[in-house]
Amino acid sequence: MPRIAYVNGRYVAHSDAFVHIEDRGYQFADGVYEVCEVARGFIVDSVGHLNRLERSLSELRIDWPVNRKALVHIMREVIGRNRVRNGMVYLQVTRGVAPRDHVFPANGTRPALVVTAKRTDPAAAAKRASRGIKVITVPENRWDRVDIKSVGLLPNVLARQQAKEAGAQEAWFVDSDGKVTEGAATNAWIVTKDGRLVTRPAESGILRGITRTTLFAVADKLGLKIEERGFTVDEAKTAREAFITAATTLIMPIVEIDGQPVANGHPGSVALSLRDAFFDIAEKIQA
Repeated sequence: MPRIAYVNGRYVAHSDAFVHIEDRGYQFADGVYEVCEVARGFIVDSVGHLNRLERSLSELRIDWPVNRKALVHIMREVIGRNRVRNGMVYLQVTRGVAPRDHVFPANGTRPALVVTAKRTDPAAAAKRASRGIKVITVPENRWDRVDIKSVGLLPNVLARQQAKEAGAQEAWFVDSDGKVTEGAATNAWIVTKDGRLVTRPAESGILRGITRTTLFAVADKLGLKIEERGFTVDEAKTAREAFITAATTLIMPIVEIDGQPVANGHPGSVALSLRDAFFDIAEKIQA
């Protein structure tokens, strides 16, 4: 069956889903987005994702395109029309369509909304987690407001491409102090020798990941302690384990950083136990 997208009030075939050339997301990256996991017929962590969407919109002074209840209905409709039981639902809101000008458009310009959904294969993701992924490190070169989930992702794109060309699956940004900030599309974690989980504080320098936030509850359920502090690349390379978190990956073990194996070069038991426990603890609504 053909994929279906929602574009500014209409459900259309994915192949016919277009936005205007003067949409400000296209012209200026003047917009925000969210991605929610769909698992076993449920939208996972939707409350957290929509709360973060609200914050991102507020920080950029963009109005909601529709009210929150209507947006959840649209998400469900797109998921249903695409028959997605396991996959992702993507939301993008821009400041709308207006003649190209750096200043905000006239009052009354409607924000633009696009919602898409696609299927993913849980078995393939589980297989990937059983092997683990490789990470490279790159200098931090993004703007300071990475706490906003903006569609302006060119540094992230270049970092991911560099990772791909190096035979890796993710890139970690490293700040001027030599500490890891986050991944190009994920939050970064390590596990210390004594079993503590470490991740950078989310007050500045990183996006407050929703999967990252849920992991605090998962760790508590498993009796694991979390330290919110920075860590260096060298500390990560010599850690007991390392992993990333995101709605698109959940908890994904890292087995190599810059060509150096992490521990024994195999996925660690802590990351895998967190991954196994995640769904049962995460907030869920019926898709």
